[in-house]
Amino acid sequence: MRKRINIYLMAIASVAILVTMLLVTVVYYDVFKKQVFEDLRTYTQVLKMFHPEEMMSGQAVQTDSALRVTLIAENGVVLYDTEVDAKSLDNHGGRPEIVEAARTGEGTIVRTSPTFNKSTFYYAARMENGIILRTSKEADGMVSIFLGALPMILLMAGALFAVCVFLARYLTKRLIVPIDQLAKQLDTNEEVKIYKELQPFVQTIRQQHENILQSARIRQDFTANVSHELKTPLTSISGYAELIESGMADEKDVQRFVVEIHKNSKRLLTLINDIIRLSELDVIGEETQYEQLNLSEIARTCVEMLQMNAEKHQVKIQFLGENCFVTANKEMMEELLYNLCDNAIRYNKKGGTVTVSVREETKDIVLAVQDTGIGISKEHQERIFERFYRVDKSRSKSTGGTGLGLAIVKHIIASHKARLELISEPGEGTTMLVYFKK
Repeated sequence: MRKRINIYLMAIASVAILVTMLLVTVVYYDVFKKQVFEDLRTYTQVLKMFHPEEMMSGQAVQTDSALRVTLIAENGVVLYDTEVDAKSLDNHGGRPEIVEAARTGEGTIVRTSPTFNKSTFYYAARMENGIILRTSKEADGMVSIFLGALPMILLMAGALFAVCVFLARYLTKRLIVPIDQLAKQLDTNEEVKIYKELQPFVQTIRQQHENILQSARIRQDFTANVSHELKTPLTSISGYAELIESGMADEKDVQRFVVEIHKNSKRLLTLINDIIRLSELDVIGEETQYEQLNLSEIARTCVEMLQMNAEKHQVKIQFLGENCFVTANKEMMEELLYNLCDNAIRYNKKGGTVTVSVREETKDIVLAVQDTGIGISKEHQERIFERFYRVDKSRSKSTGGTGLGLAIVKHIIASHKARLELISEPGEGTTMLVYFKK
């Protein structure tokens, strides 16, 4: 990266130097051309003070030996020329500078010889008697001027390039050093001296790094918790099976052991299914299908399906509400309702109730799951959506809970951009409110 920045900066500097030199040459030539025409105009004004006969007789004072003077009649015939015999010259009536002088009073033109790279500057002025007085002067062309100045241009370009190389390395170092320091001190709380423009970048990098570390810690904790949660039922299954295999258990114990093996196997399967589902939700993408769903219909179906489970726990479950439609994934909605209702039944009191309702508000469709159970204290309310976190561990395990239900709920709510509100008091029950945008 450092080398690439250096190369880019030096390339920009080289192009800038080259363009600057070319522009300077063009500007210099333009100034030079204006100065030549100004000199020719001055010479012409001086010569106009002489009578044409005086100029043709050679009595006019020549102020510049390189100056060529030509007199052209109104019909274009050359009357006099200081360098060649006028009779040998063709008619000049069609020449641009002569035509312009006859029309406006003065005319200019530059003619360049491609062979000798020389330019001839012509200035023509109309005299009072109608004769055109033309002065001309030969000078180097722009290419010749550039080639003549080339050694000095190269020297200046070399000096500027050397300065640019030094500045490129210095600026590259200034750019890269804070990033290098940040990379080395990313895991520490030490402040890195950075320039103002880099501050948003540093904040983003630090935030992303913290998120990565947090995700790594969550995954590490999750792996440890999964290992622990799987170990318990597997140990029980292995222990009971070993007792049966060794023949140490009588017929009465075998029956009890089989029941325990079956119970722990079911718990193990439930746990594995929840872990797999969480993994799927972690990588959920754009392929998830969302559609218009009648949330009340899904809630009513869930309540009917859990009636038997509620009776087993001596809890009454009921549905109240009206038809309300949301844009959602059907499988996830069924899963959301199942987990909320299952928790409300599992942590309820004997003779308690669970009420599931769906209602429409001004901006939201609200799903509410209310129970009359044991409730959740304030210190636990922030953490109940963490994976494997249980308020009452003994009660959760005895009722078959995996500690992953509310973690799944949290994922589903986030994927639907919904909002969750928890209202609970110990001993007075819990209400879970899910707000879906219309």
